[in-house]
Amino acid sequence: MIKQTGPQQAKLAHVSRKFLRGPFLTRGRILTMARWACIGILAAIAGCAHGPQDQASPNQSNELPPSAKKGPGEATPTTRDDSATLETNLPTTDTTKGAIMSTKATMPDKITKTDEEWRKQLTPMQYQVTREKGTERAFTGEYWDHHGKGSYRCVACGQELFRSNDKFDSGCGWPSYTQPVEPGSVEQHRDTSHGMVREEVVCSRCGAHLGHVFDDGPAPTGQRYCINSASLKFEEKK
Repeated sequence: MIKQTGPQQAKLAHVSRKFLRGPFLTRGRILTMARWACIGILAAIAGCAHGPQDQASPNQSNELPPSAKKGPGEATPTTRDDSATLETNLPTTDTTKGAIMSTKATMPDKITKTDEEWRKQLTPMQYQVTREKGTERAFTGEYWDHHGKGSYRCVACGQELFRSNDKFDSGCGWPSYTQPVEPGSVEQHRDTSHGMVREEVVCSRCGAHLGHVFDDGPAPTGQRYCINSASLKFEEKK
């Protein structure tokens, strides 16, 4: 700041007195100055009320998040659940592997032969029943009233099918069993021949027709495997 001398101060005071006494401060100018003063005061009060927290931070971004930018039909990515991944990728135990291997080991190897080969091996009745899905007459078969202790094997391939412990007298005229020796020893197929709907039973190894299974057997299975004697070969227990 420049220091003012005595004459300069006197001149400034003279101009100020002249300004105040002169026509410069009219009534209109005074009102205008008062309005501006009020506006300034109100603006100052408003600024204090808002405070600095309403001002945007220099690091704040006005850009929308990625999820808000997605259009219709676009899926929002979800958070991966690592715990579920860990449970899914857990290795199986050796016990389970051993069970699976043992199951595969018990599955029989399929046997396939030509009709000529089957005819040479089987009797006419055996061929008619096992290869042509025939049915022997009731009460005429070899095992319908058989009570020996042992197992009943497939006459075509020798696979064990039923055991004497599961044989019962159903009175139908054919050998009847409550269950096969193993679930995998026989297979069942839907049979709609002769205007009926039945469950055909075949050997799982060679596909020989054995008979049918019905849901009218005794406990504990409630099933009756009605089998042709011509499809069986009894092996006595030693």
